[in-house]
Amino acid sequence: MTGRTEALLPSAEPVRFLTDSGAVARKQANYPMPDAELLRRAYRAMVVGRRFDAQATALTKQGRLAVYPSSHGQEACQVGAALVLDDGDWLFPTYRESVALVTRGIDPVEVLSLLRGDSHCGYDPRRHHTAPQCTPLATQAVHAAGLAYAERRKGTGQIALVCVGDGATSEGDFHEALNFAAVFKAPLVVLVQNNQYAISVPLERQTAAPALAYKGIGYGVRSERVDGNDPVAVLAVLTAAVEHARAGKGPFLVEAHTYRIEPHTNADDASRYRTEAEAEEWRGRDPIPRLESYLRRRGHLTDEDVKAFSADADALAEDLRTRMNADPDLVPLGLFDHVYRTPTPQLDEQRALLSAELHPELRHEGTPS
Repeated sequence: MTGRTEALLPSAEPVRFLTDSGAVARKQANYPMPDAELLRRAYRAMVVGRRFDAQATALTKQGRLAVYPSSHGQEACQVGAALVLDDGDWLFPTYRESVALVTRGIDPVEVLSLLRGDSHCGYDPRRHHTAPQCTPLATQAVHAAGLAYAERRKGTGQIALVCVGDGATSEGDFHEALNFAAVFKAPLVVLVQNNQYAISVPLERQTAAPALAYKGIGYGVRSERVDGNDPVAVLAVLTAAVEHARAGKGPFLVEAHTYRIEPHTNADDASRYRTEAEAEEWRGRDPIPRLESYLRRRGHLTDEDVKAFSADADALAEDLRTRMNADPDLVPLGLFDHVYRTPTPQLDEQRALLSAELHPELRHEGTPS
């Protein structure tokens, strides 16, 4: 094995700084410990994110959201992905990255607009340097690779970070993105959140690879594995990945081992494909109490801090609940805007049909009925 190949290989075991209880697990020679202030920010963001997630789930049950994919249990990955980026860097999320978007500073109501049933992204992608949440698997990886390459050509120093799930690594777009980014040294970080299931398909039915991180090696992409429920490790590895990409060394793939505690979405019955005992085991690896325990032991977190962060989370949830309980101001005919620069005859016909349904008093002879 050549030295160049060895430099691409991930660690034999996922990088880990903390035990499940929050004690220091081992010294990490390759990754510096994140500073205390960043860890405090991560803890607060996870507390707020967990409360946001619970409120969004409740809104779905109340019929205020069409669907909601919970990220309960994956907060370390969500928050880590947002906190390691500069304002000018781009984030390419999946449908499950709502907590990452809230952490990035996007209005929670705007985050949920798409999941509410709006036909457009609720926030301004250019303003927030955050692409629309992507439902098709892995298509955003190609977009991220292209944008990262464009930033390299322009010499901006900005990078792109794309989030994908384990199921997306079986899609062609994922591999095309890795190959393109590697060949053209695009400053791209690929965060694979391996939460063990692609909806109901377990990891062992998706791949025979020893780890998903090895999928980067064949394309010449530096790869790493990390305990995705260890916030310290996630921040340390993602920070290194961002620095690698920003320094012009090409893409970096990070596989984070984590778990989706809740069902895939509110429409999913997780009991059909996994056991409660399995989920309970992962609850014992919860990233929030894990980091809280570490910060308390080091004197970086007090009871007053915990109460204040919890109050912040409750305030966000209350504001979200109040604003989401107001009926949206809908413009149904807006569905046809911006589909094509010049509407097609079929689109005009569909618009006329909907207009007639909405305003039967305006229906006249010759209008489709």
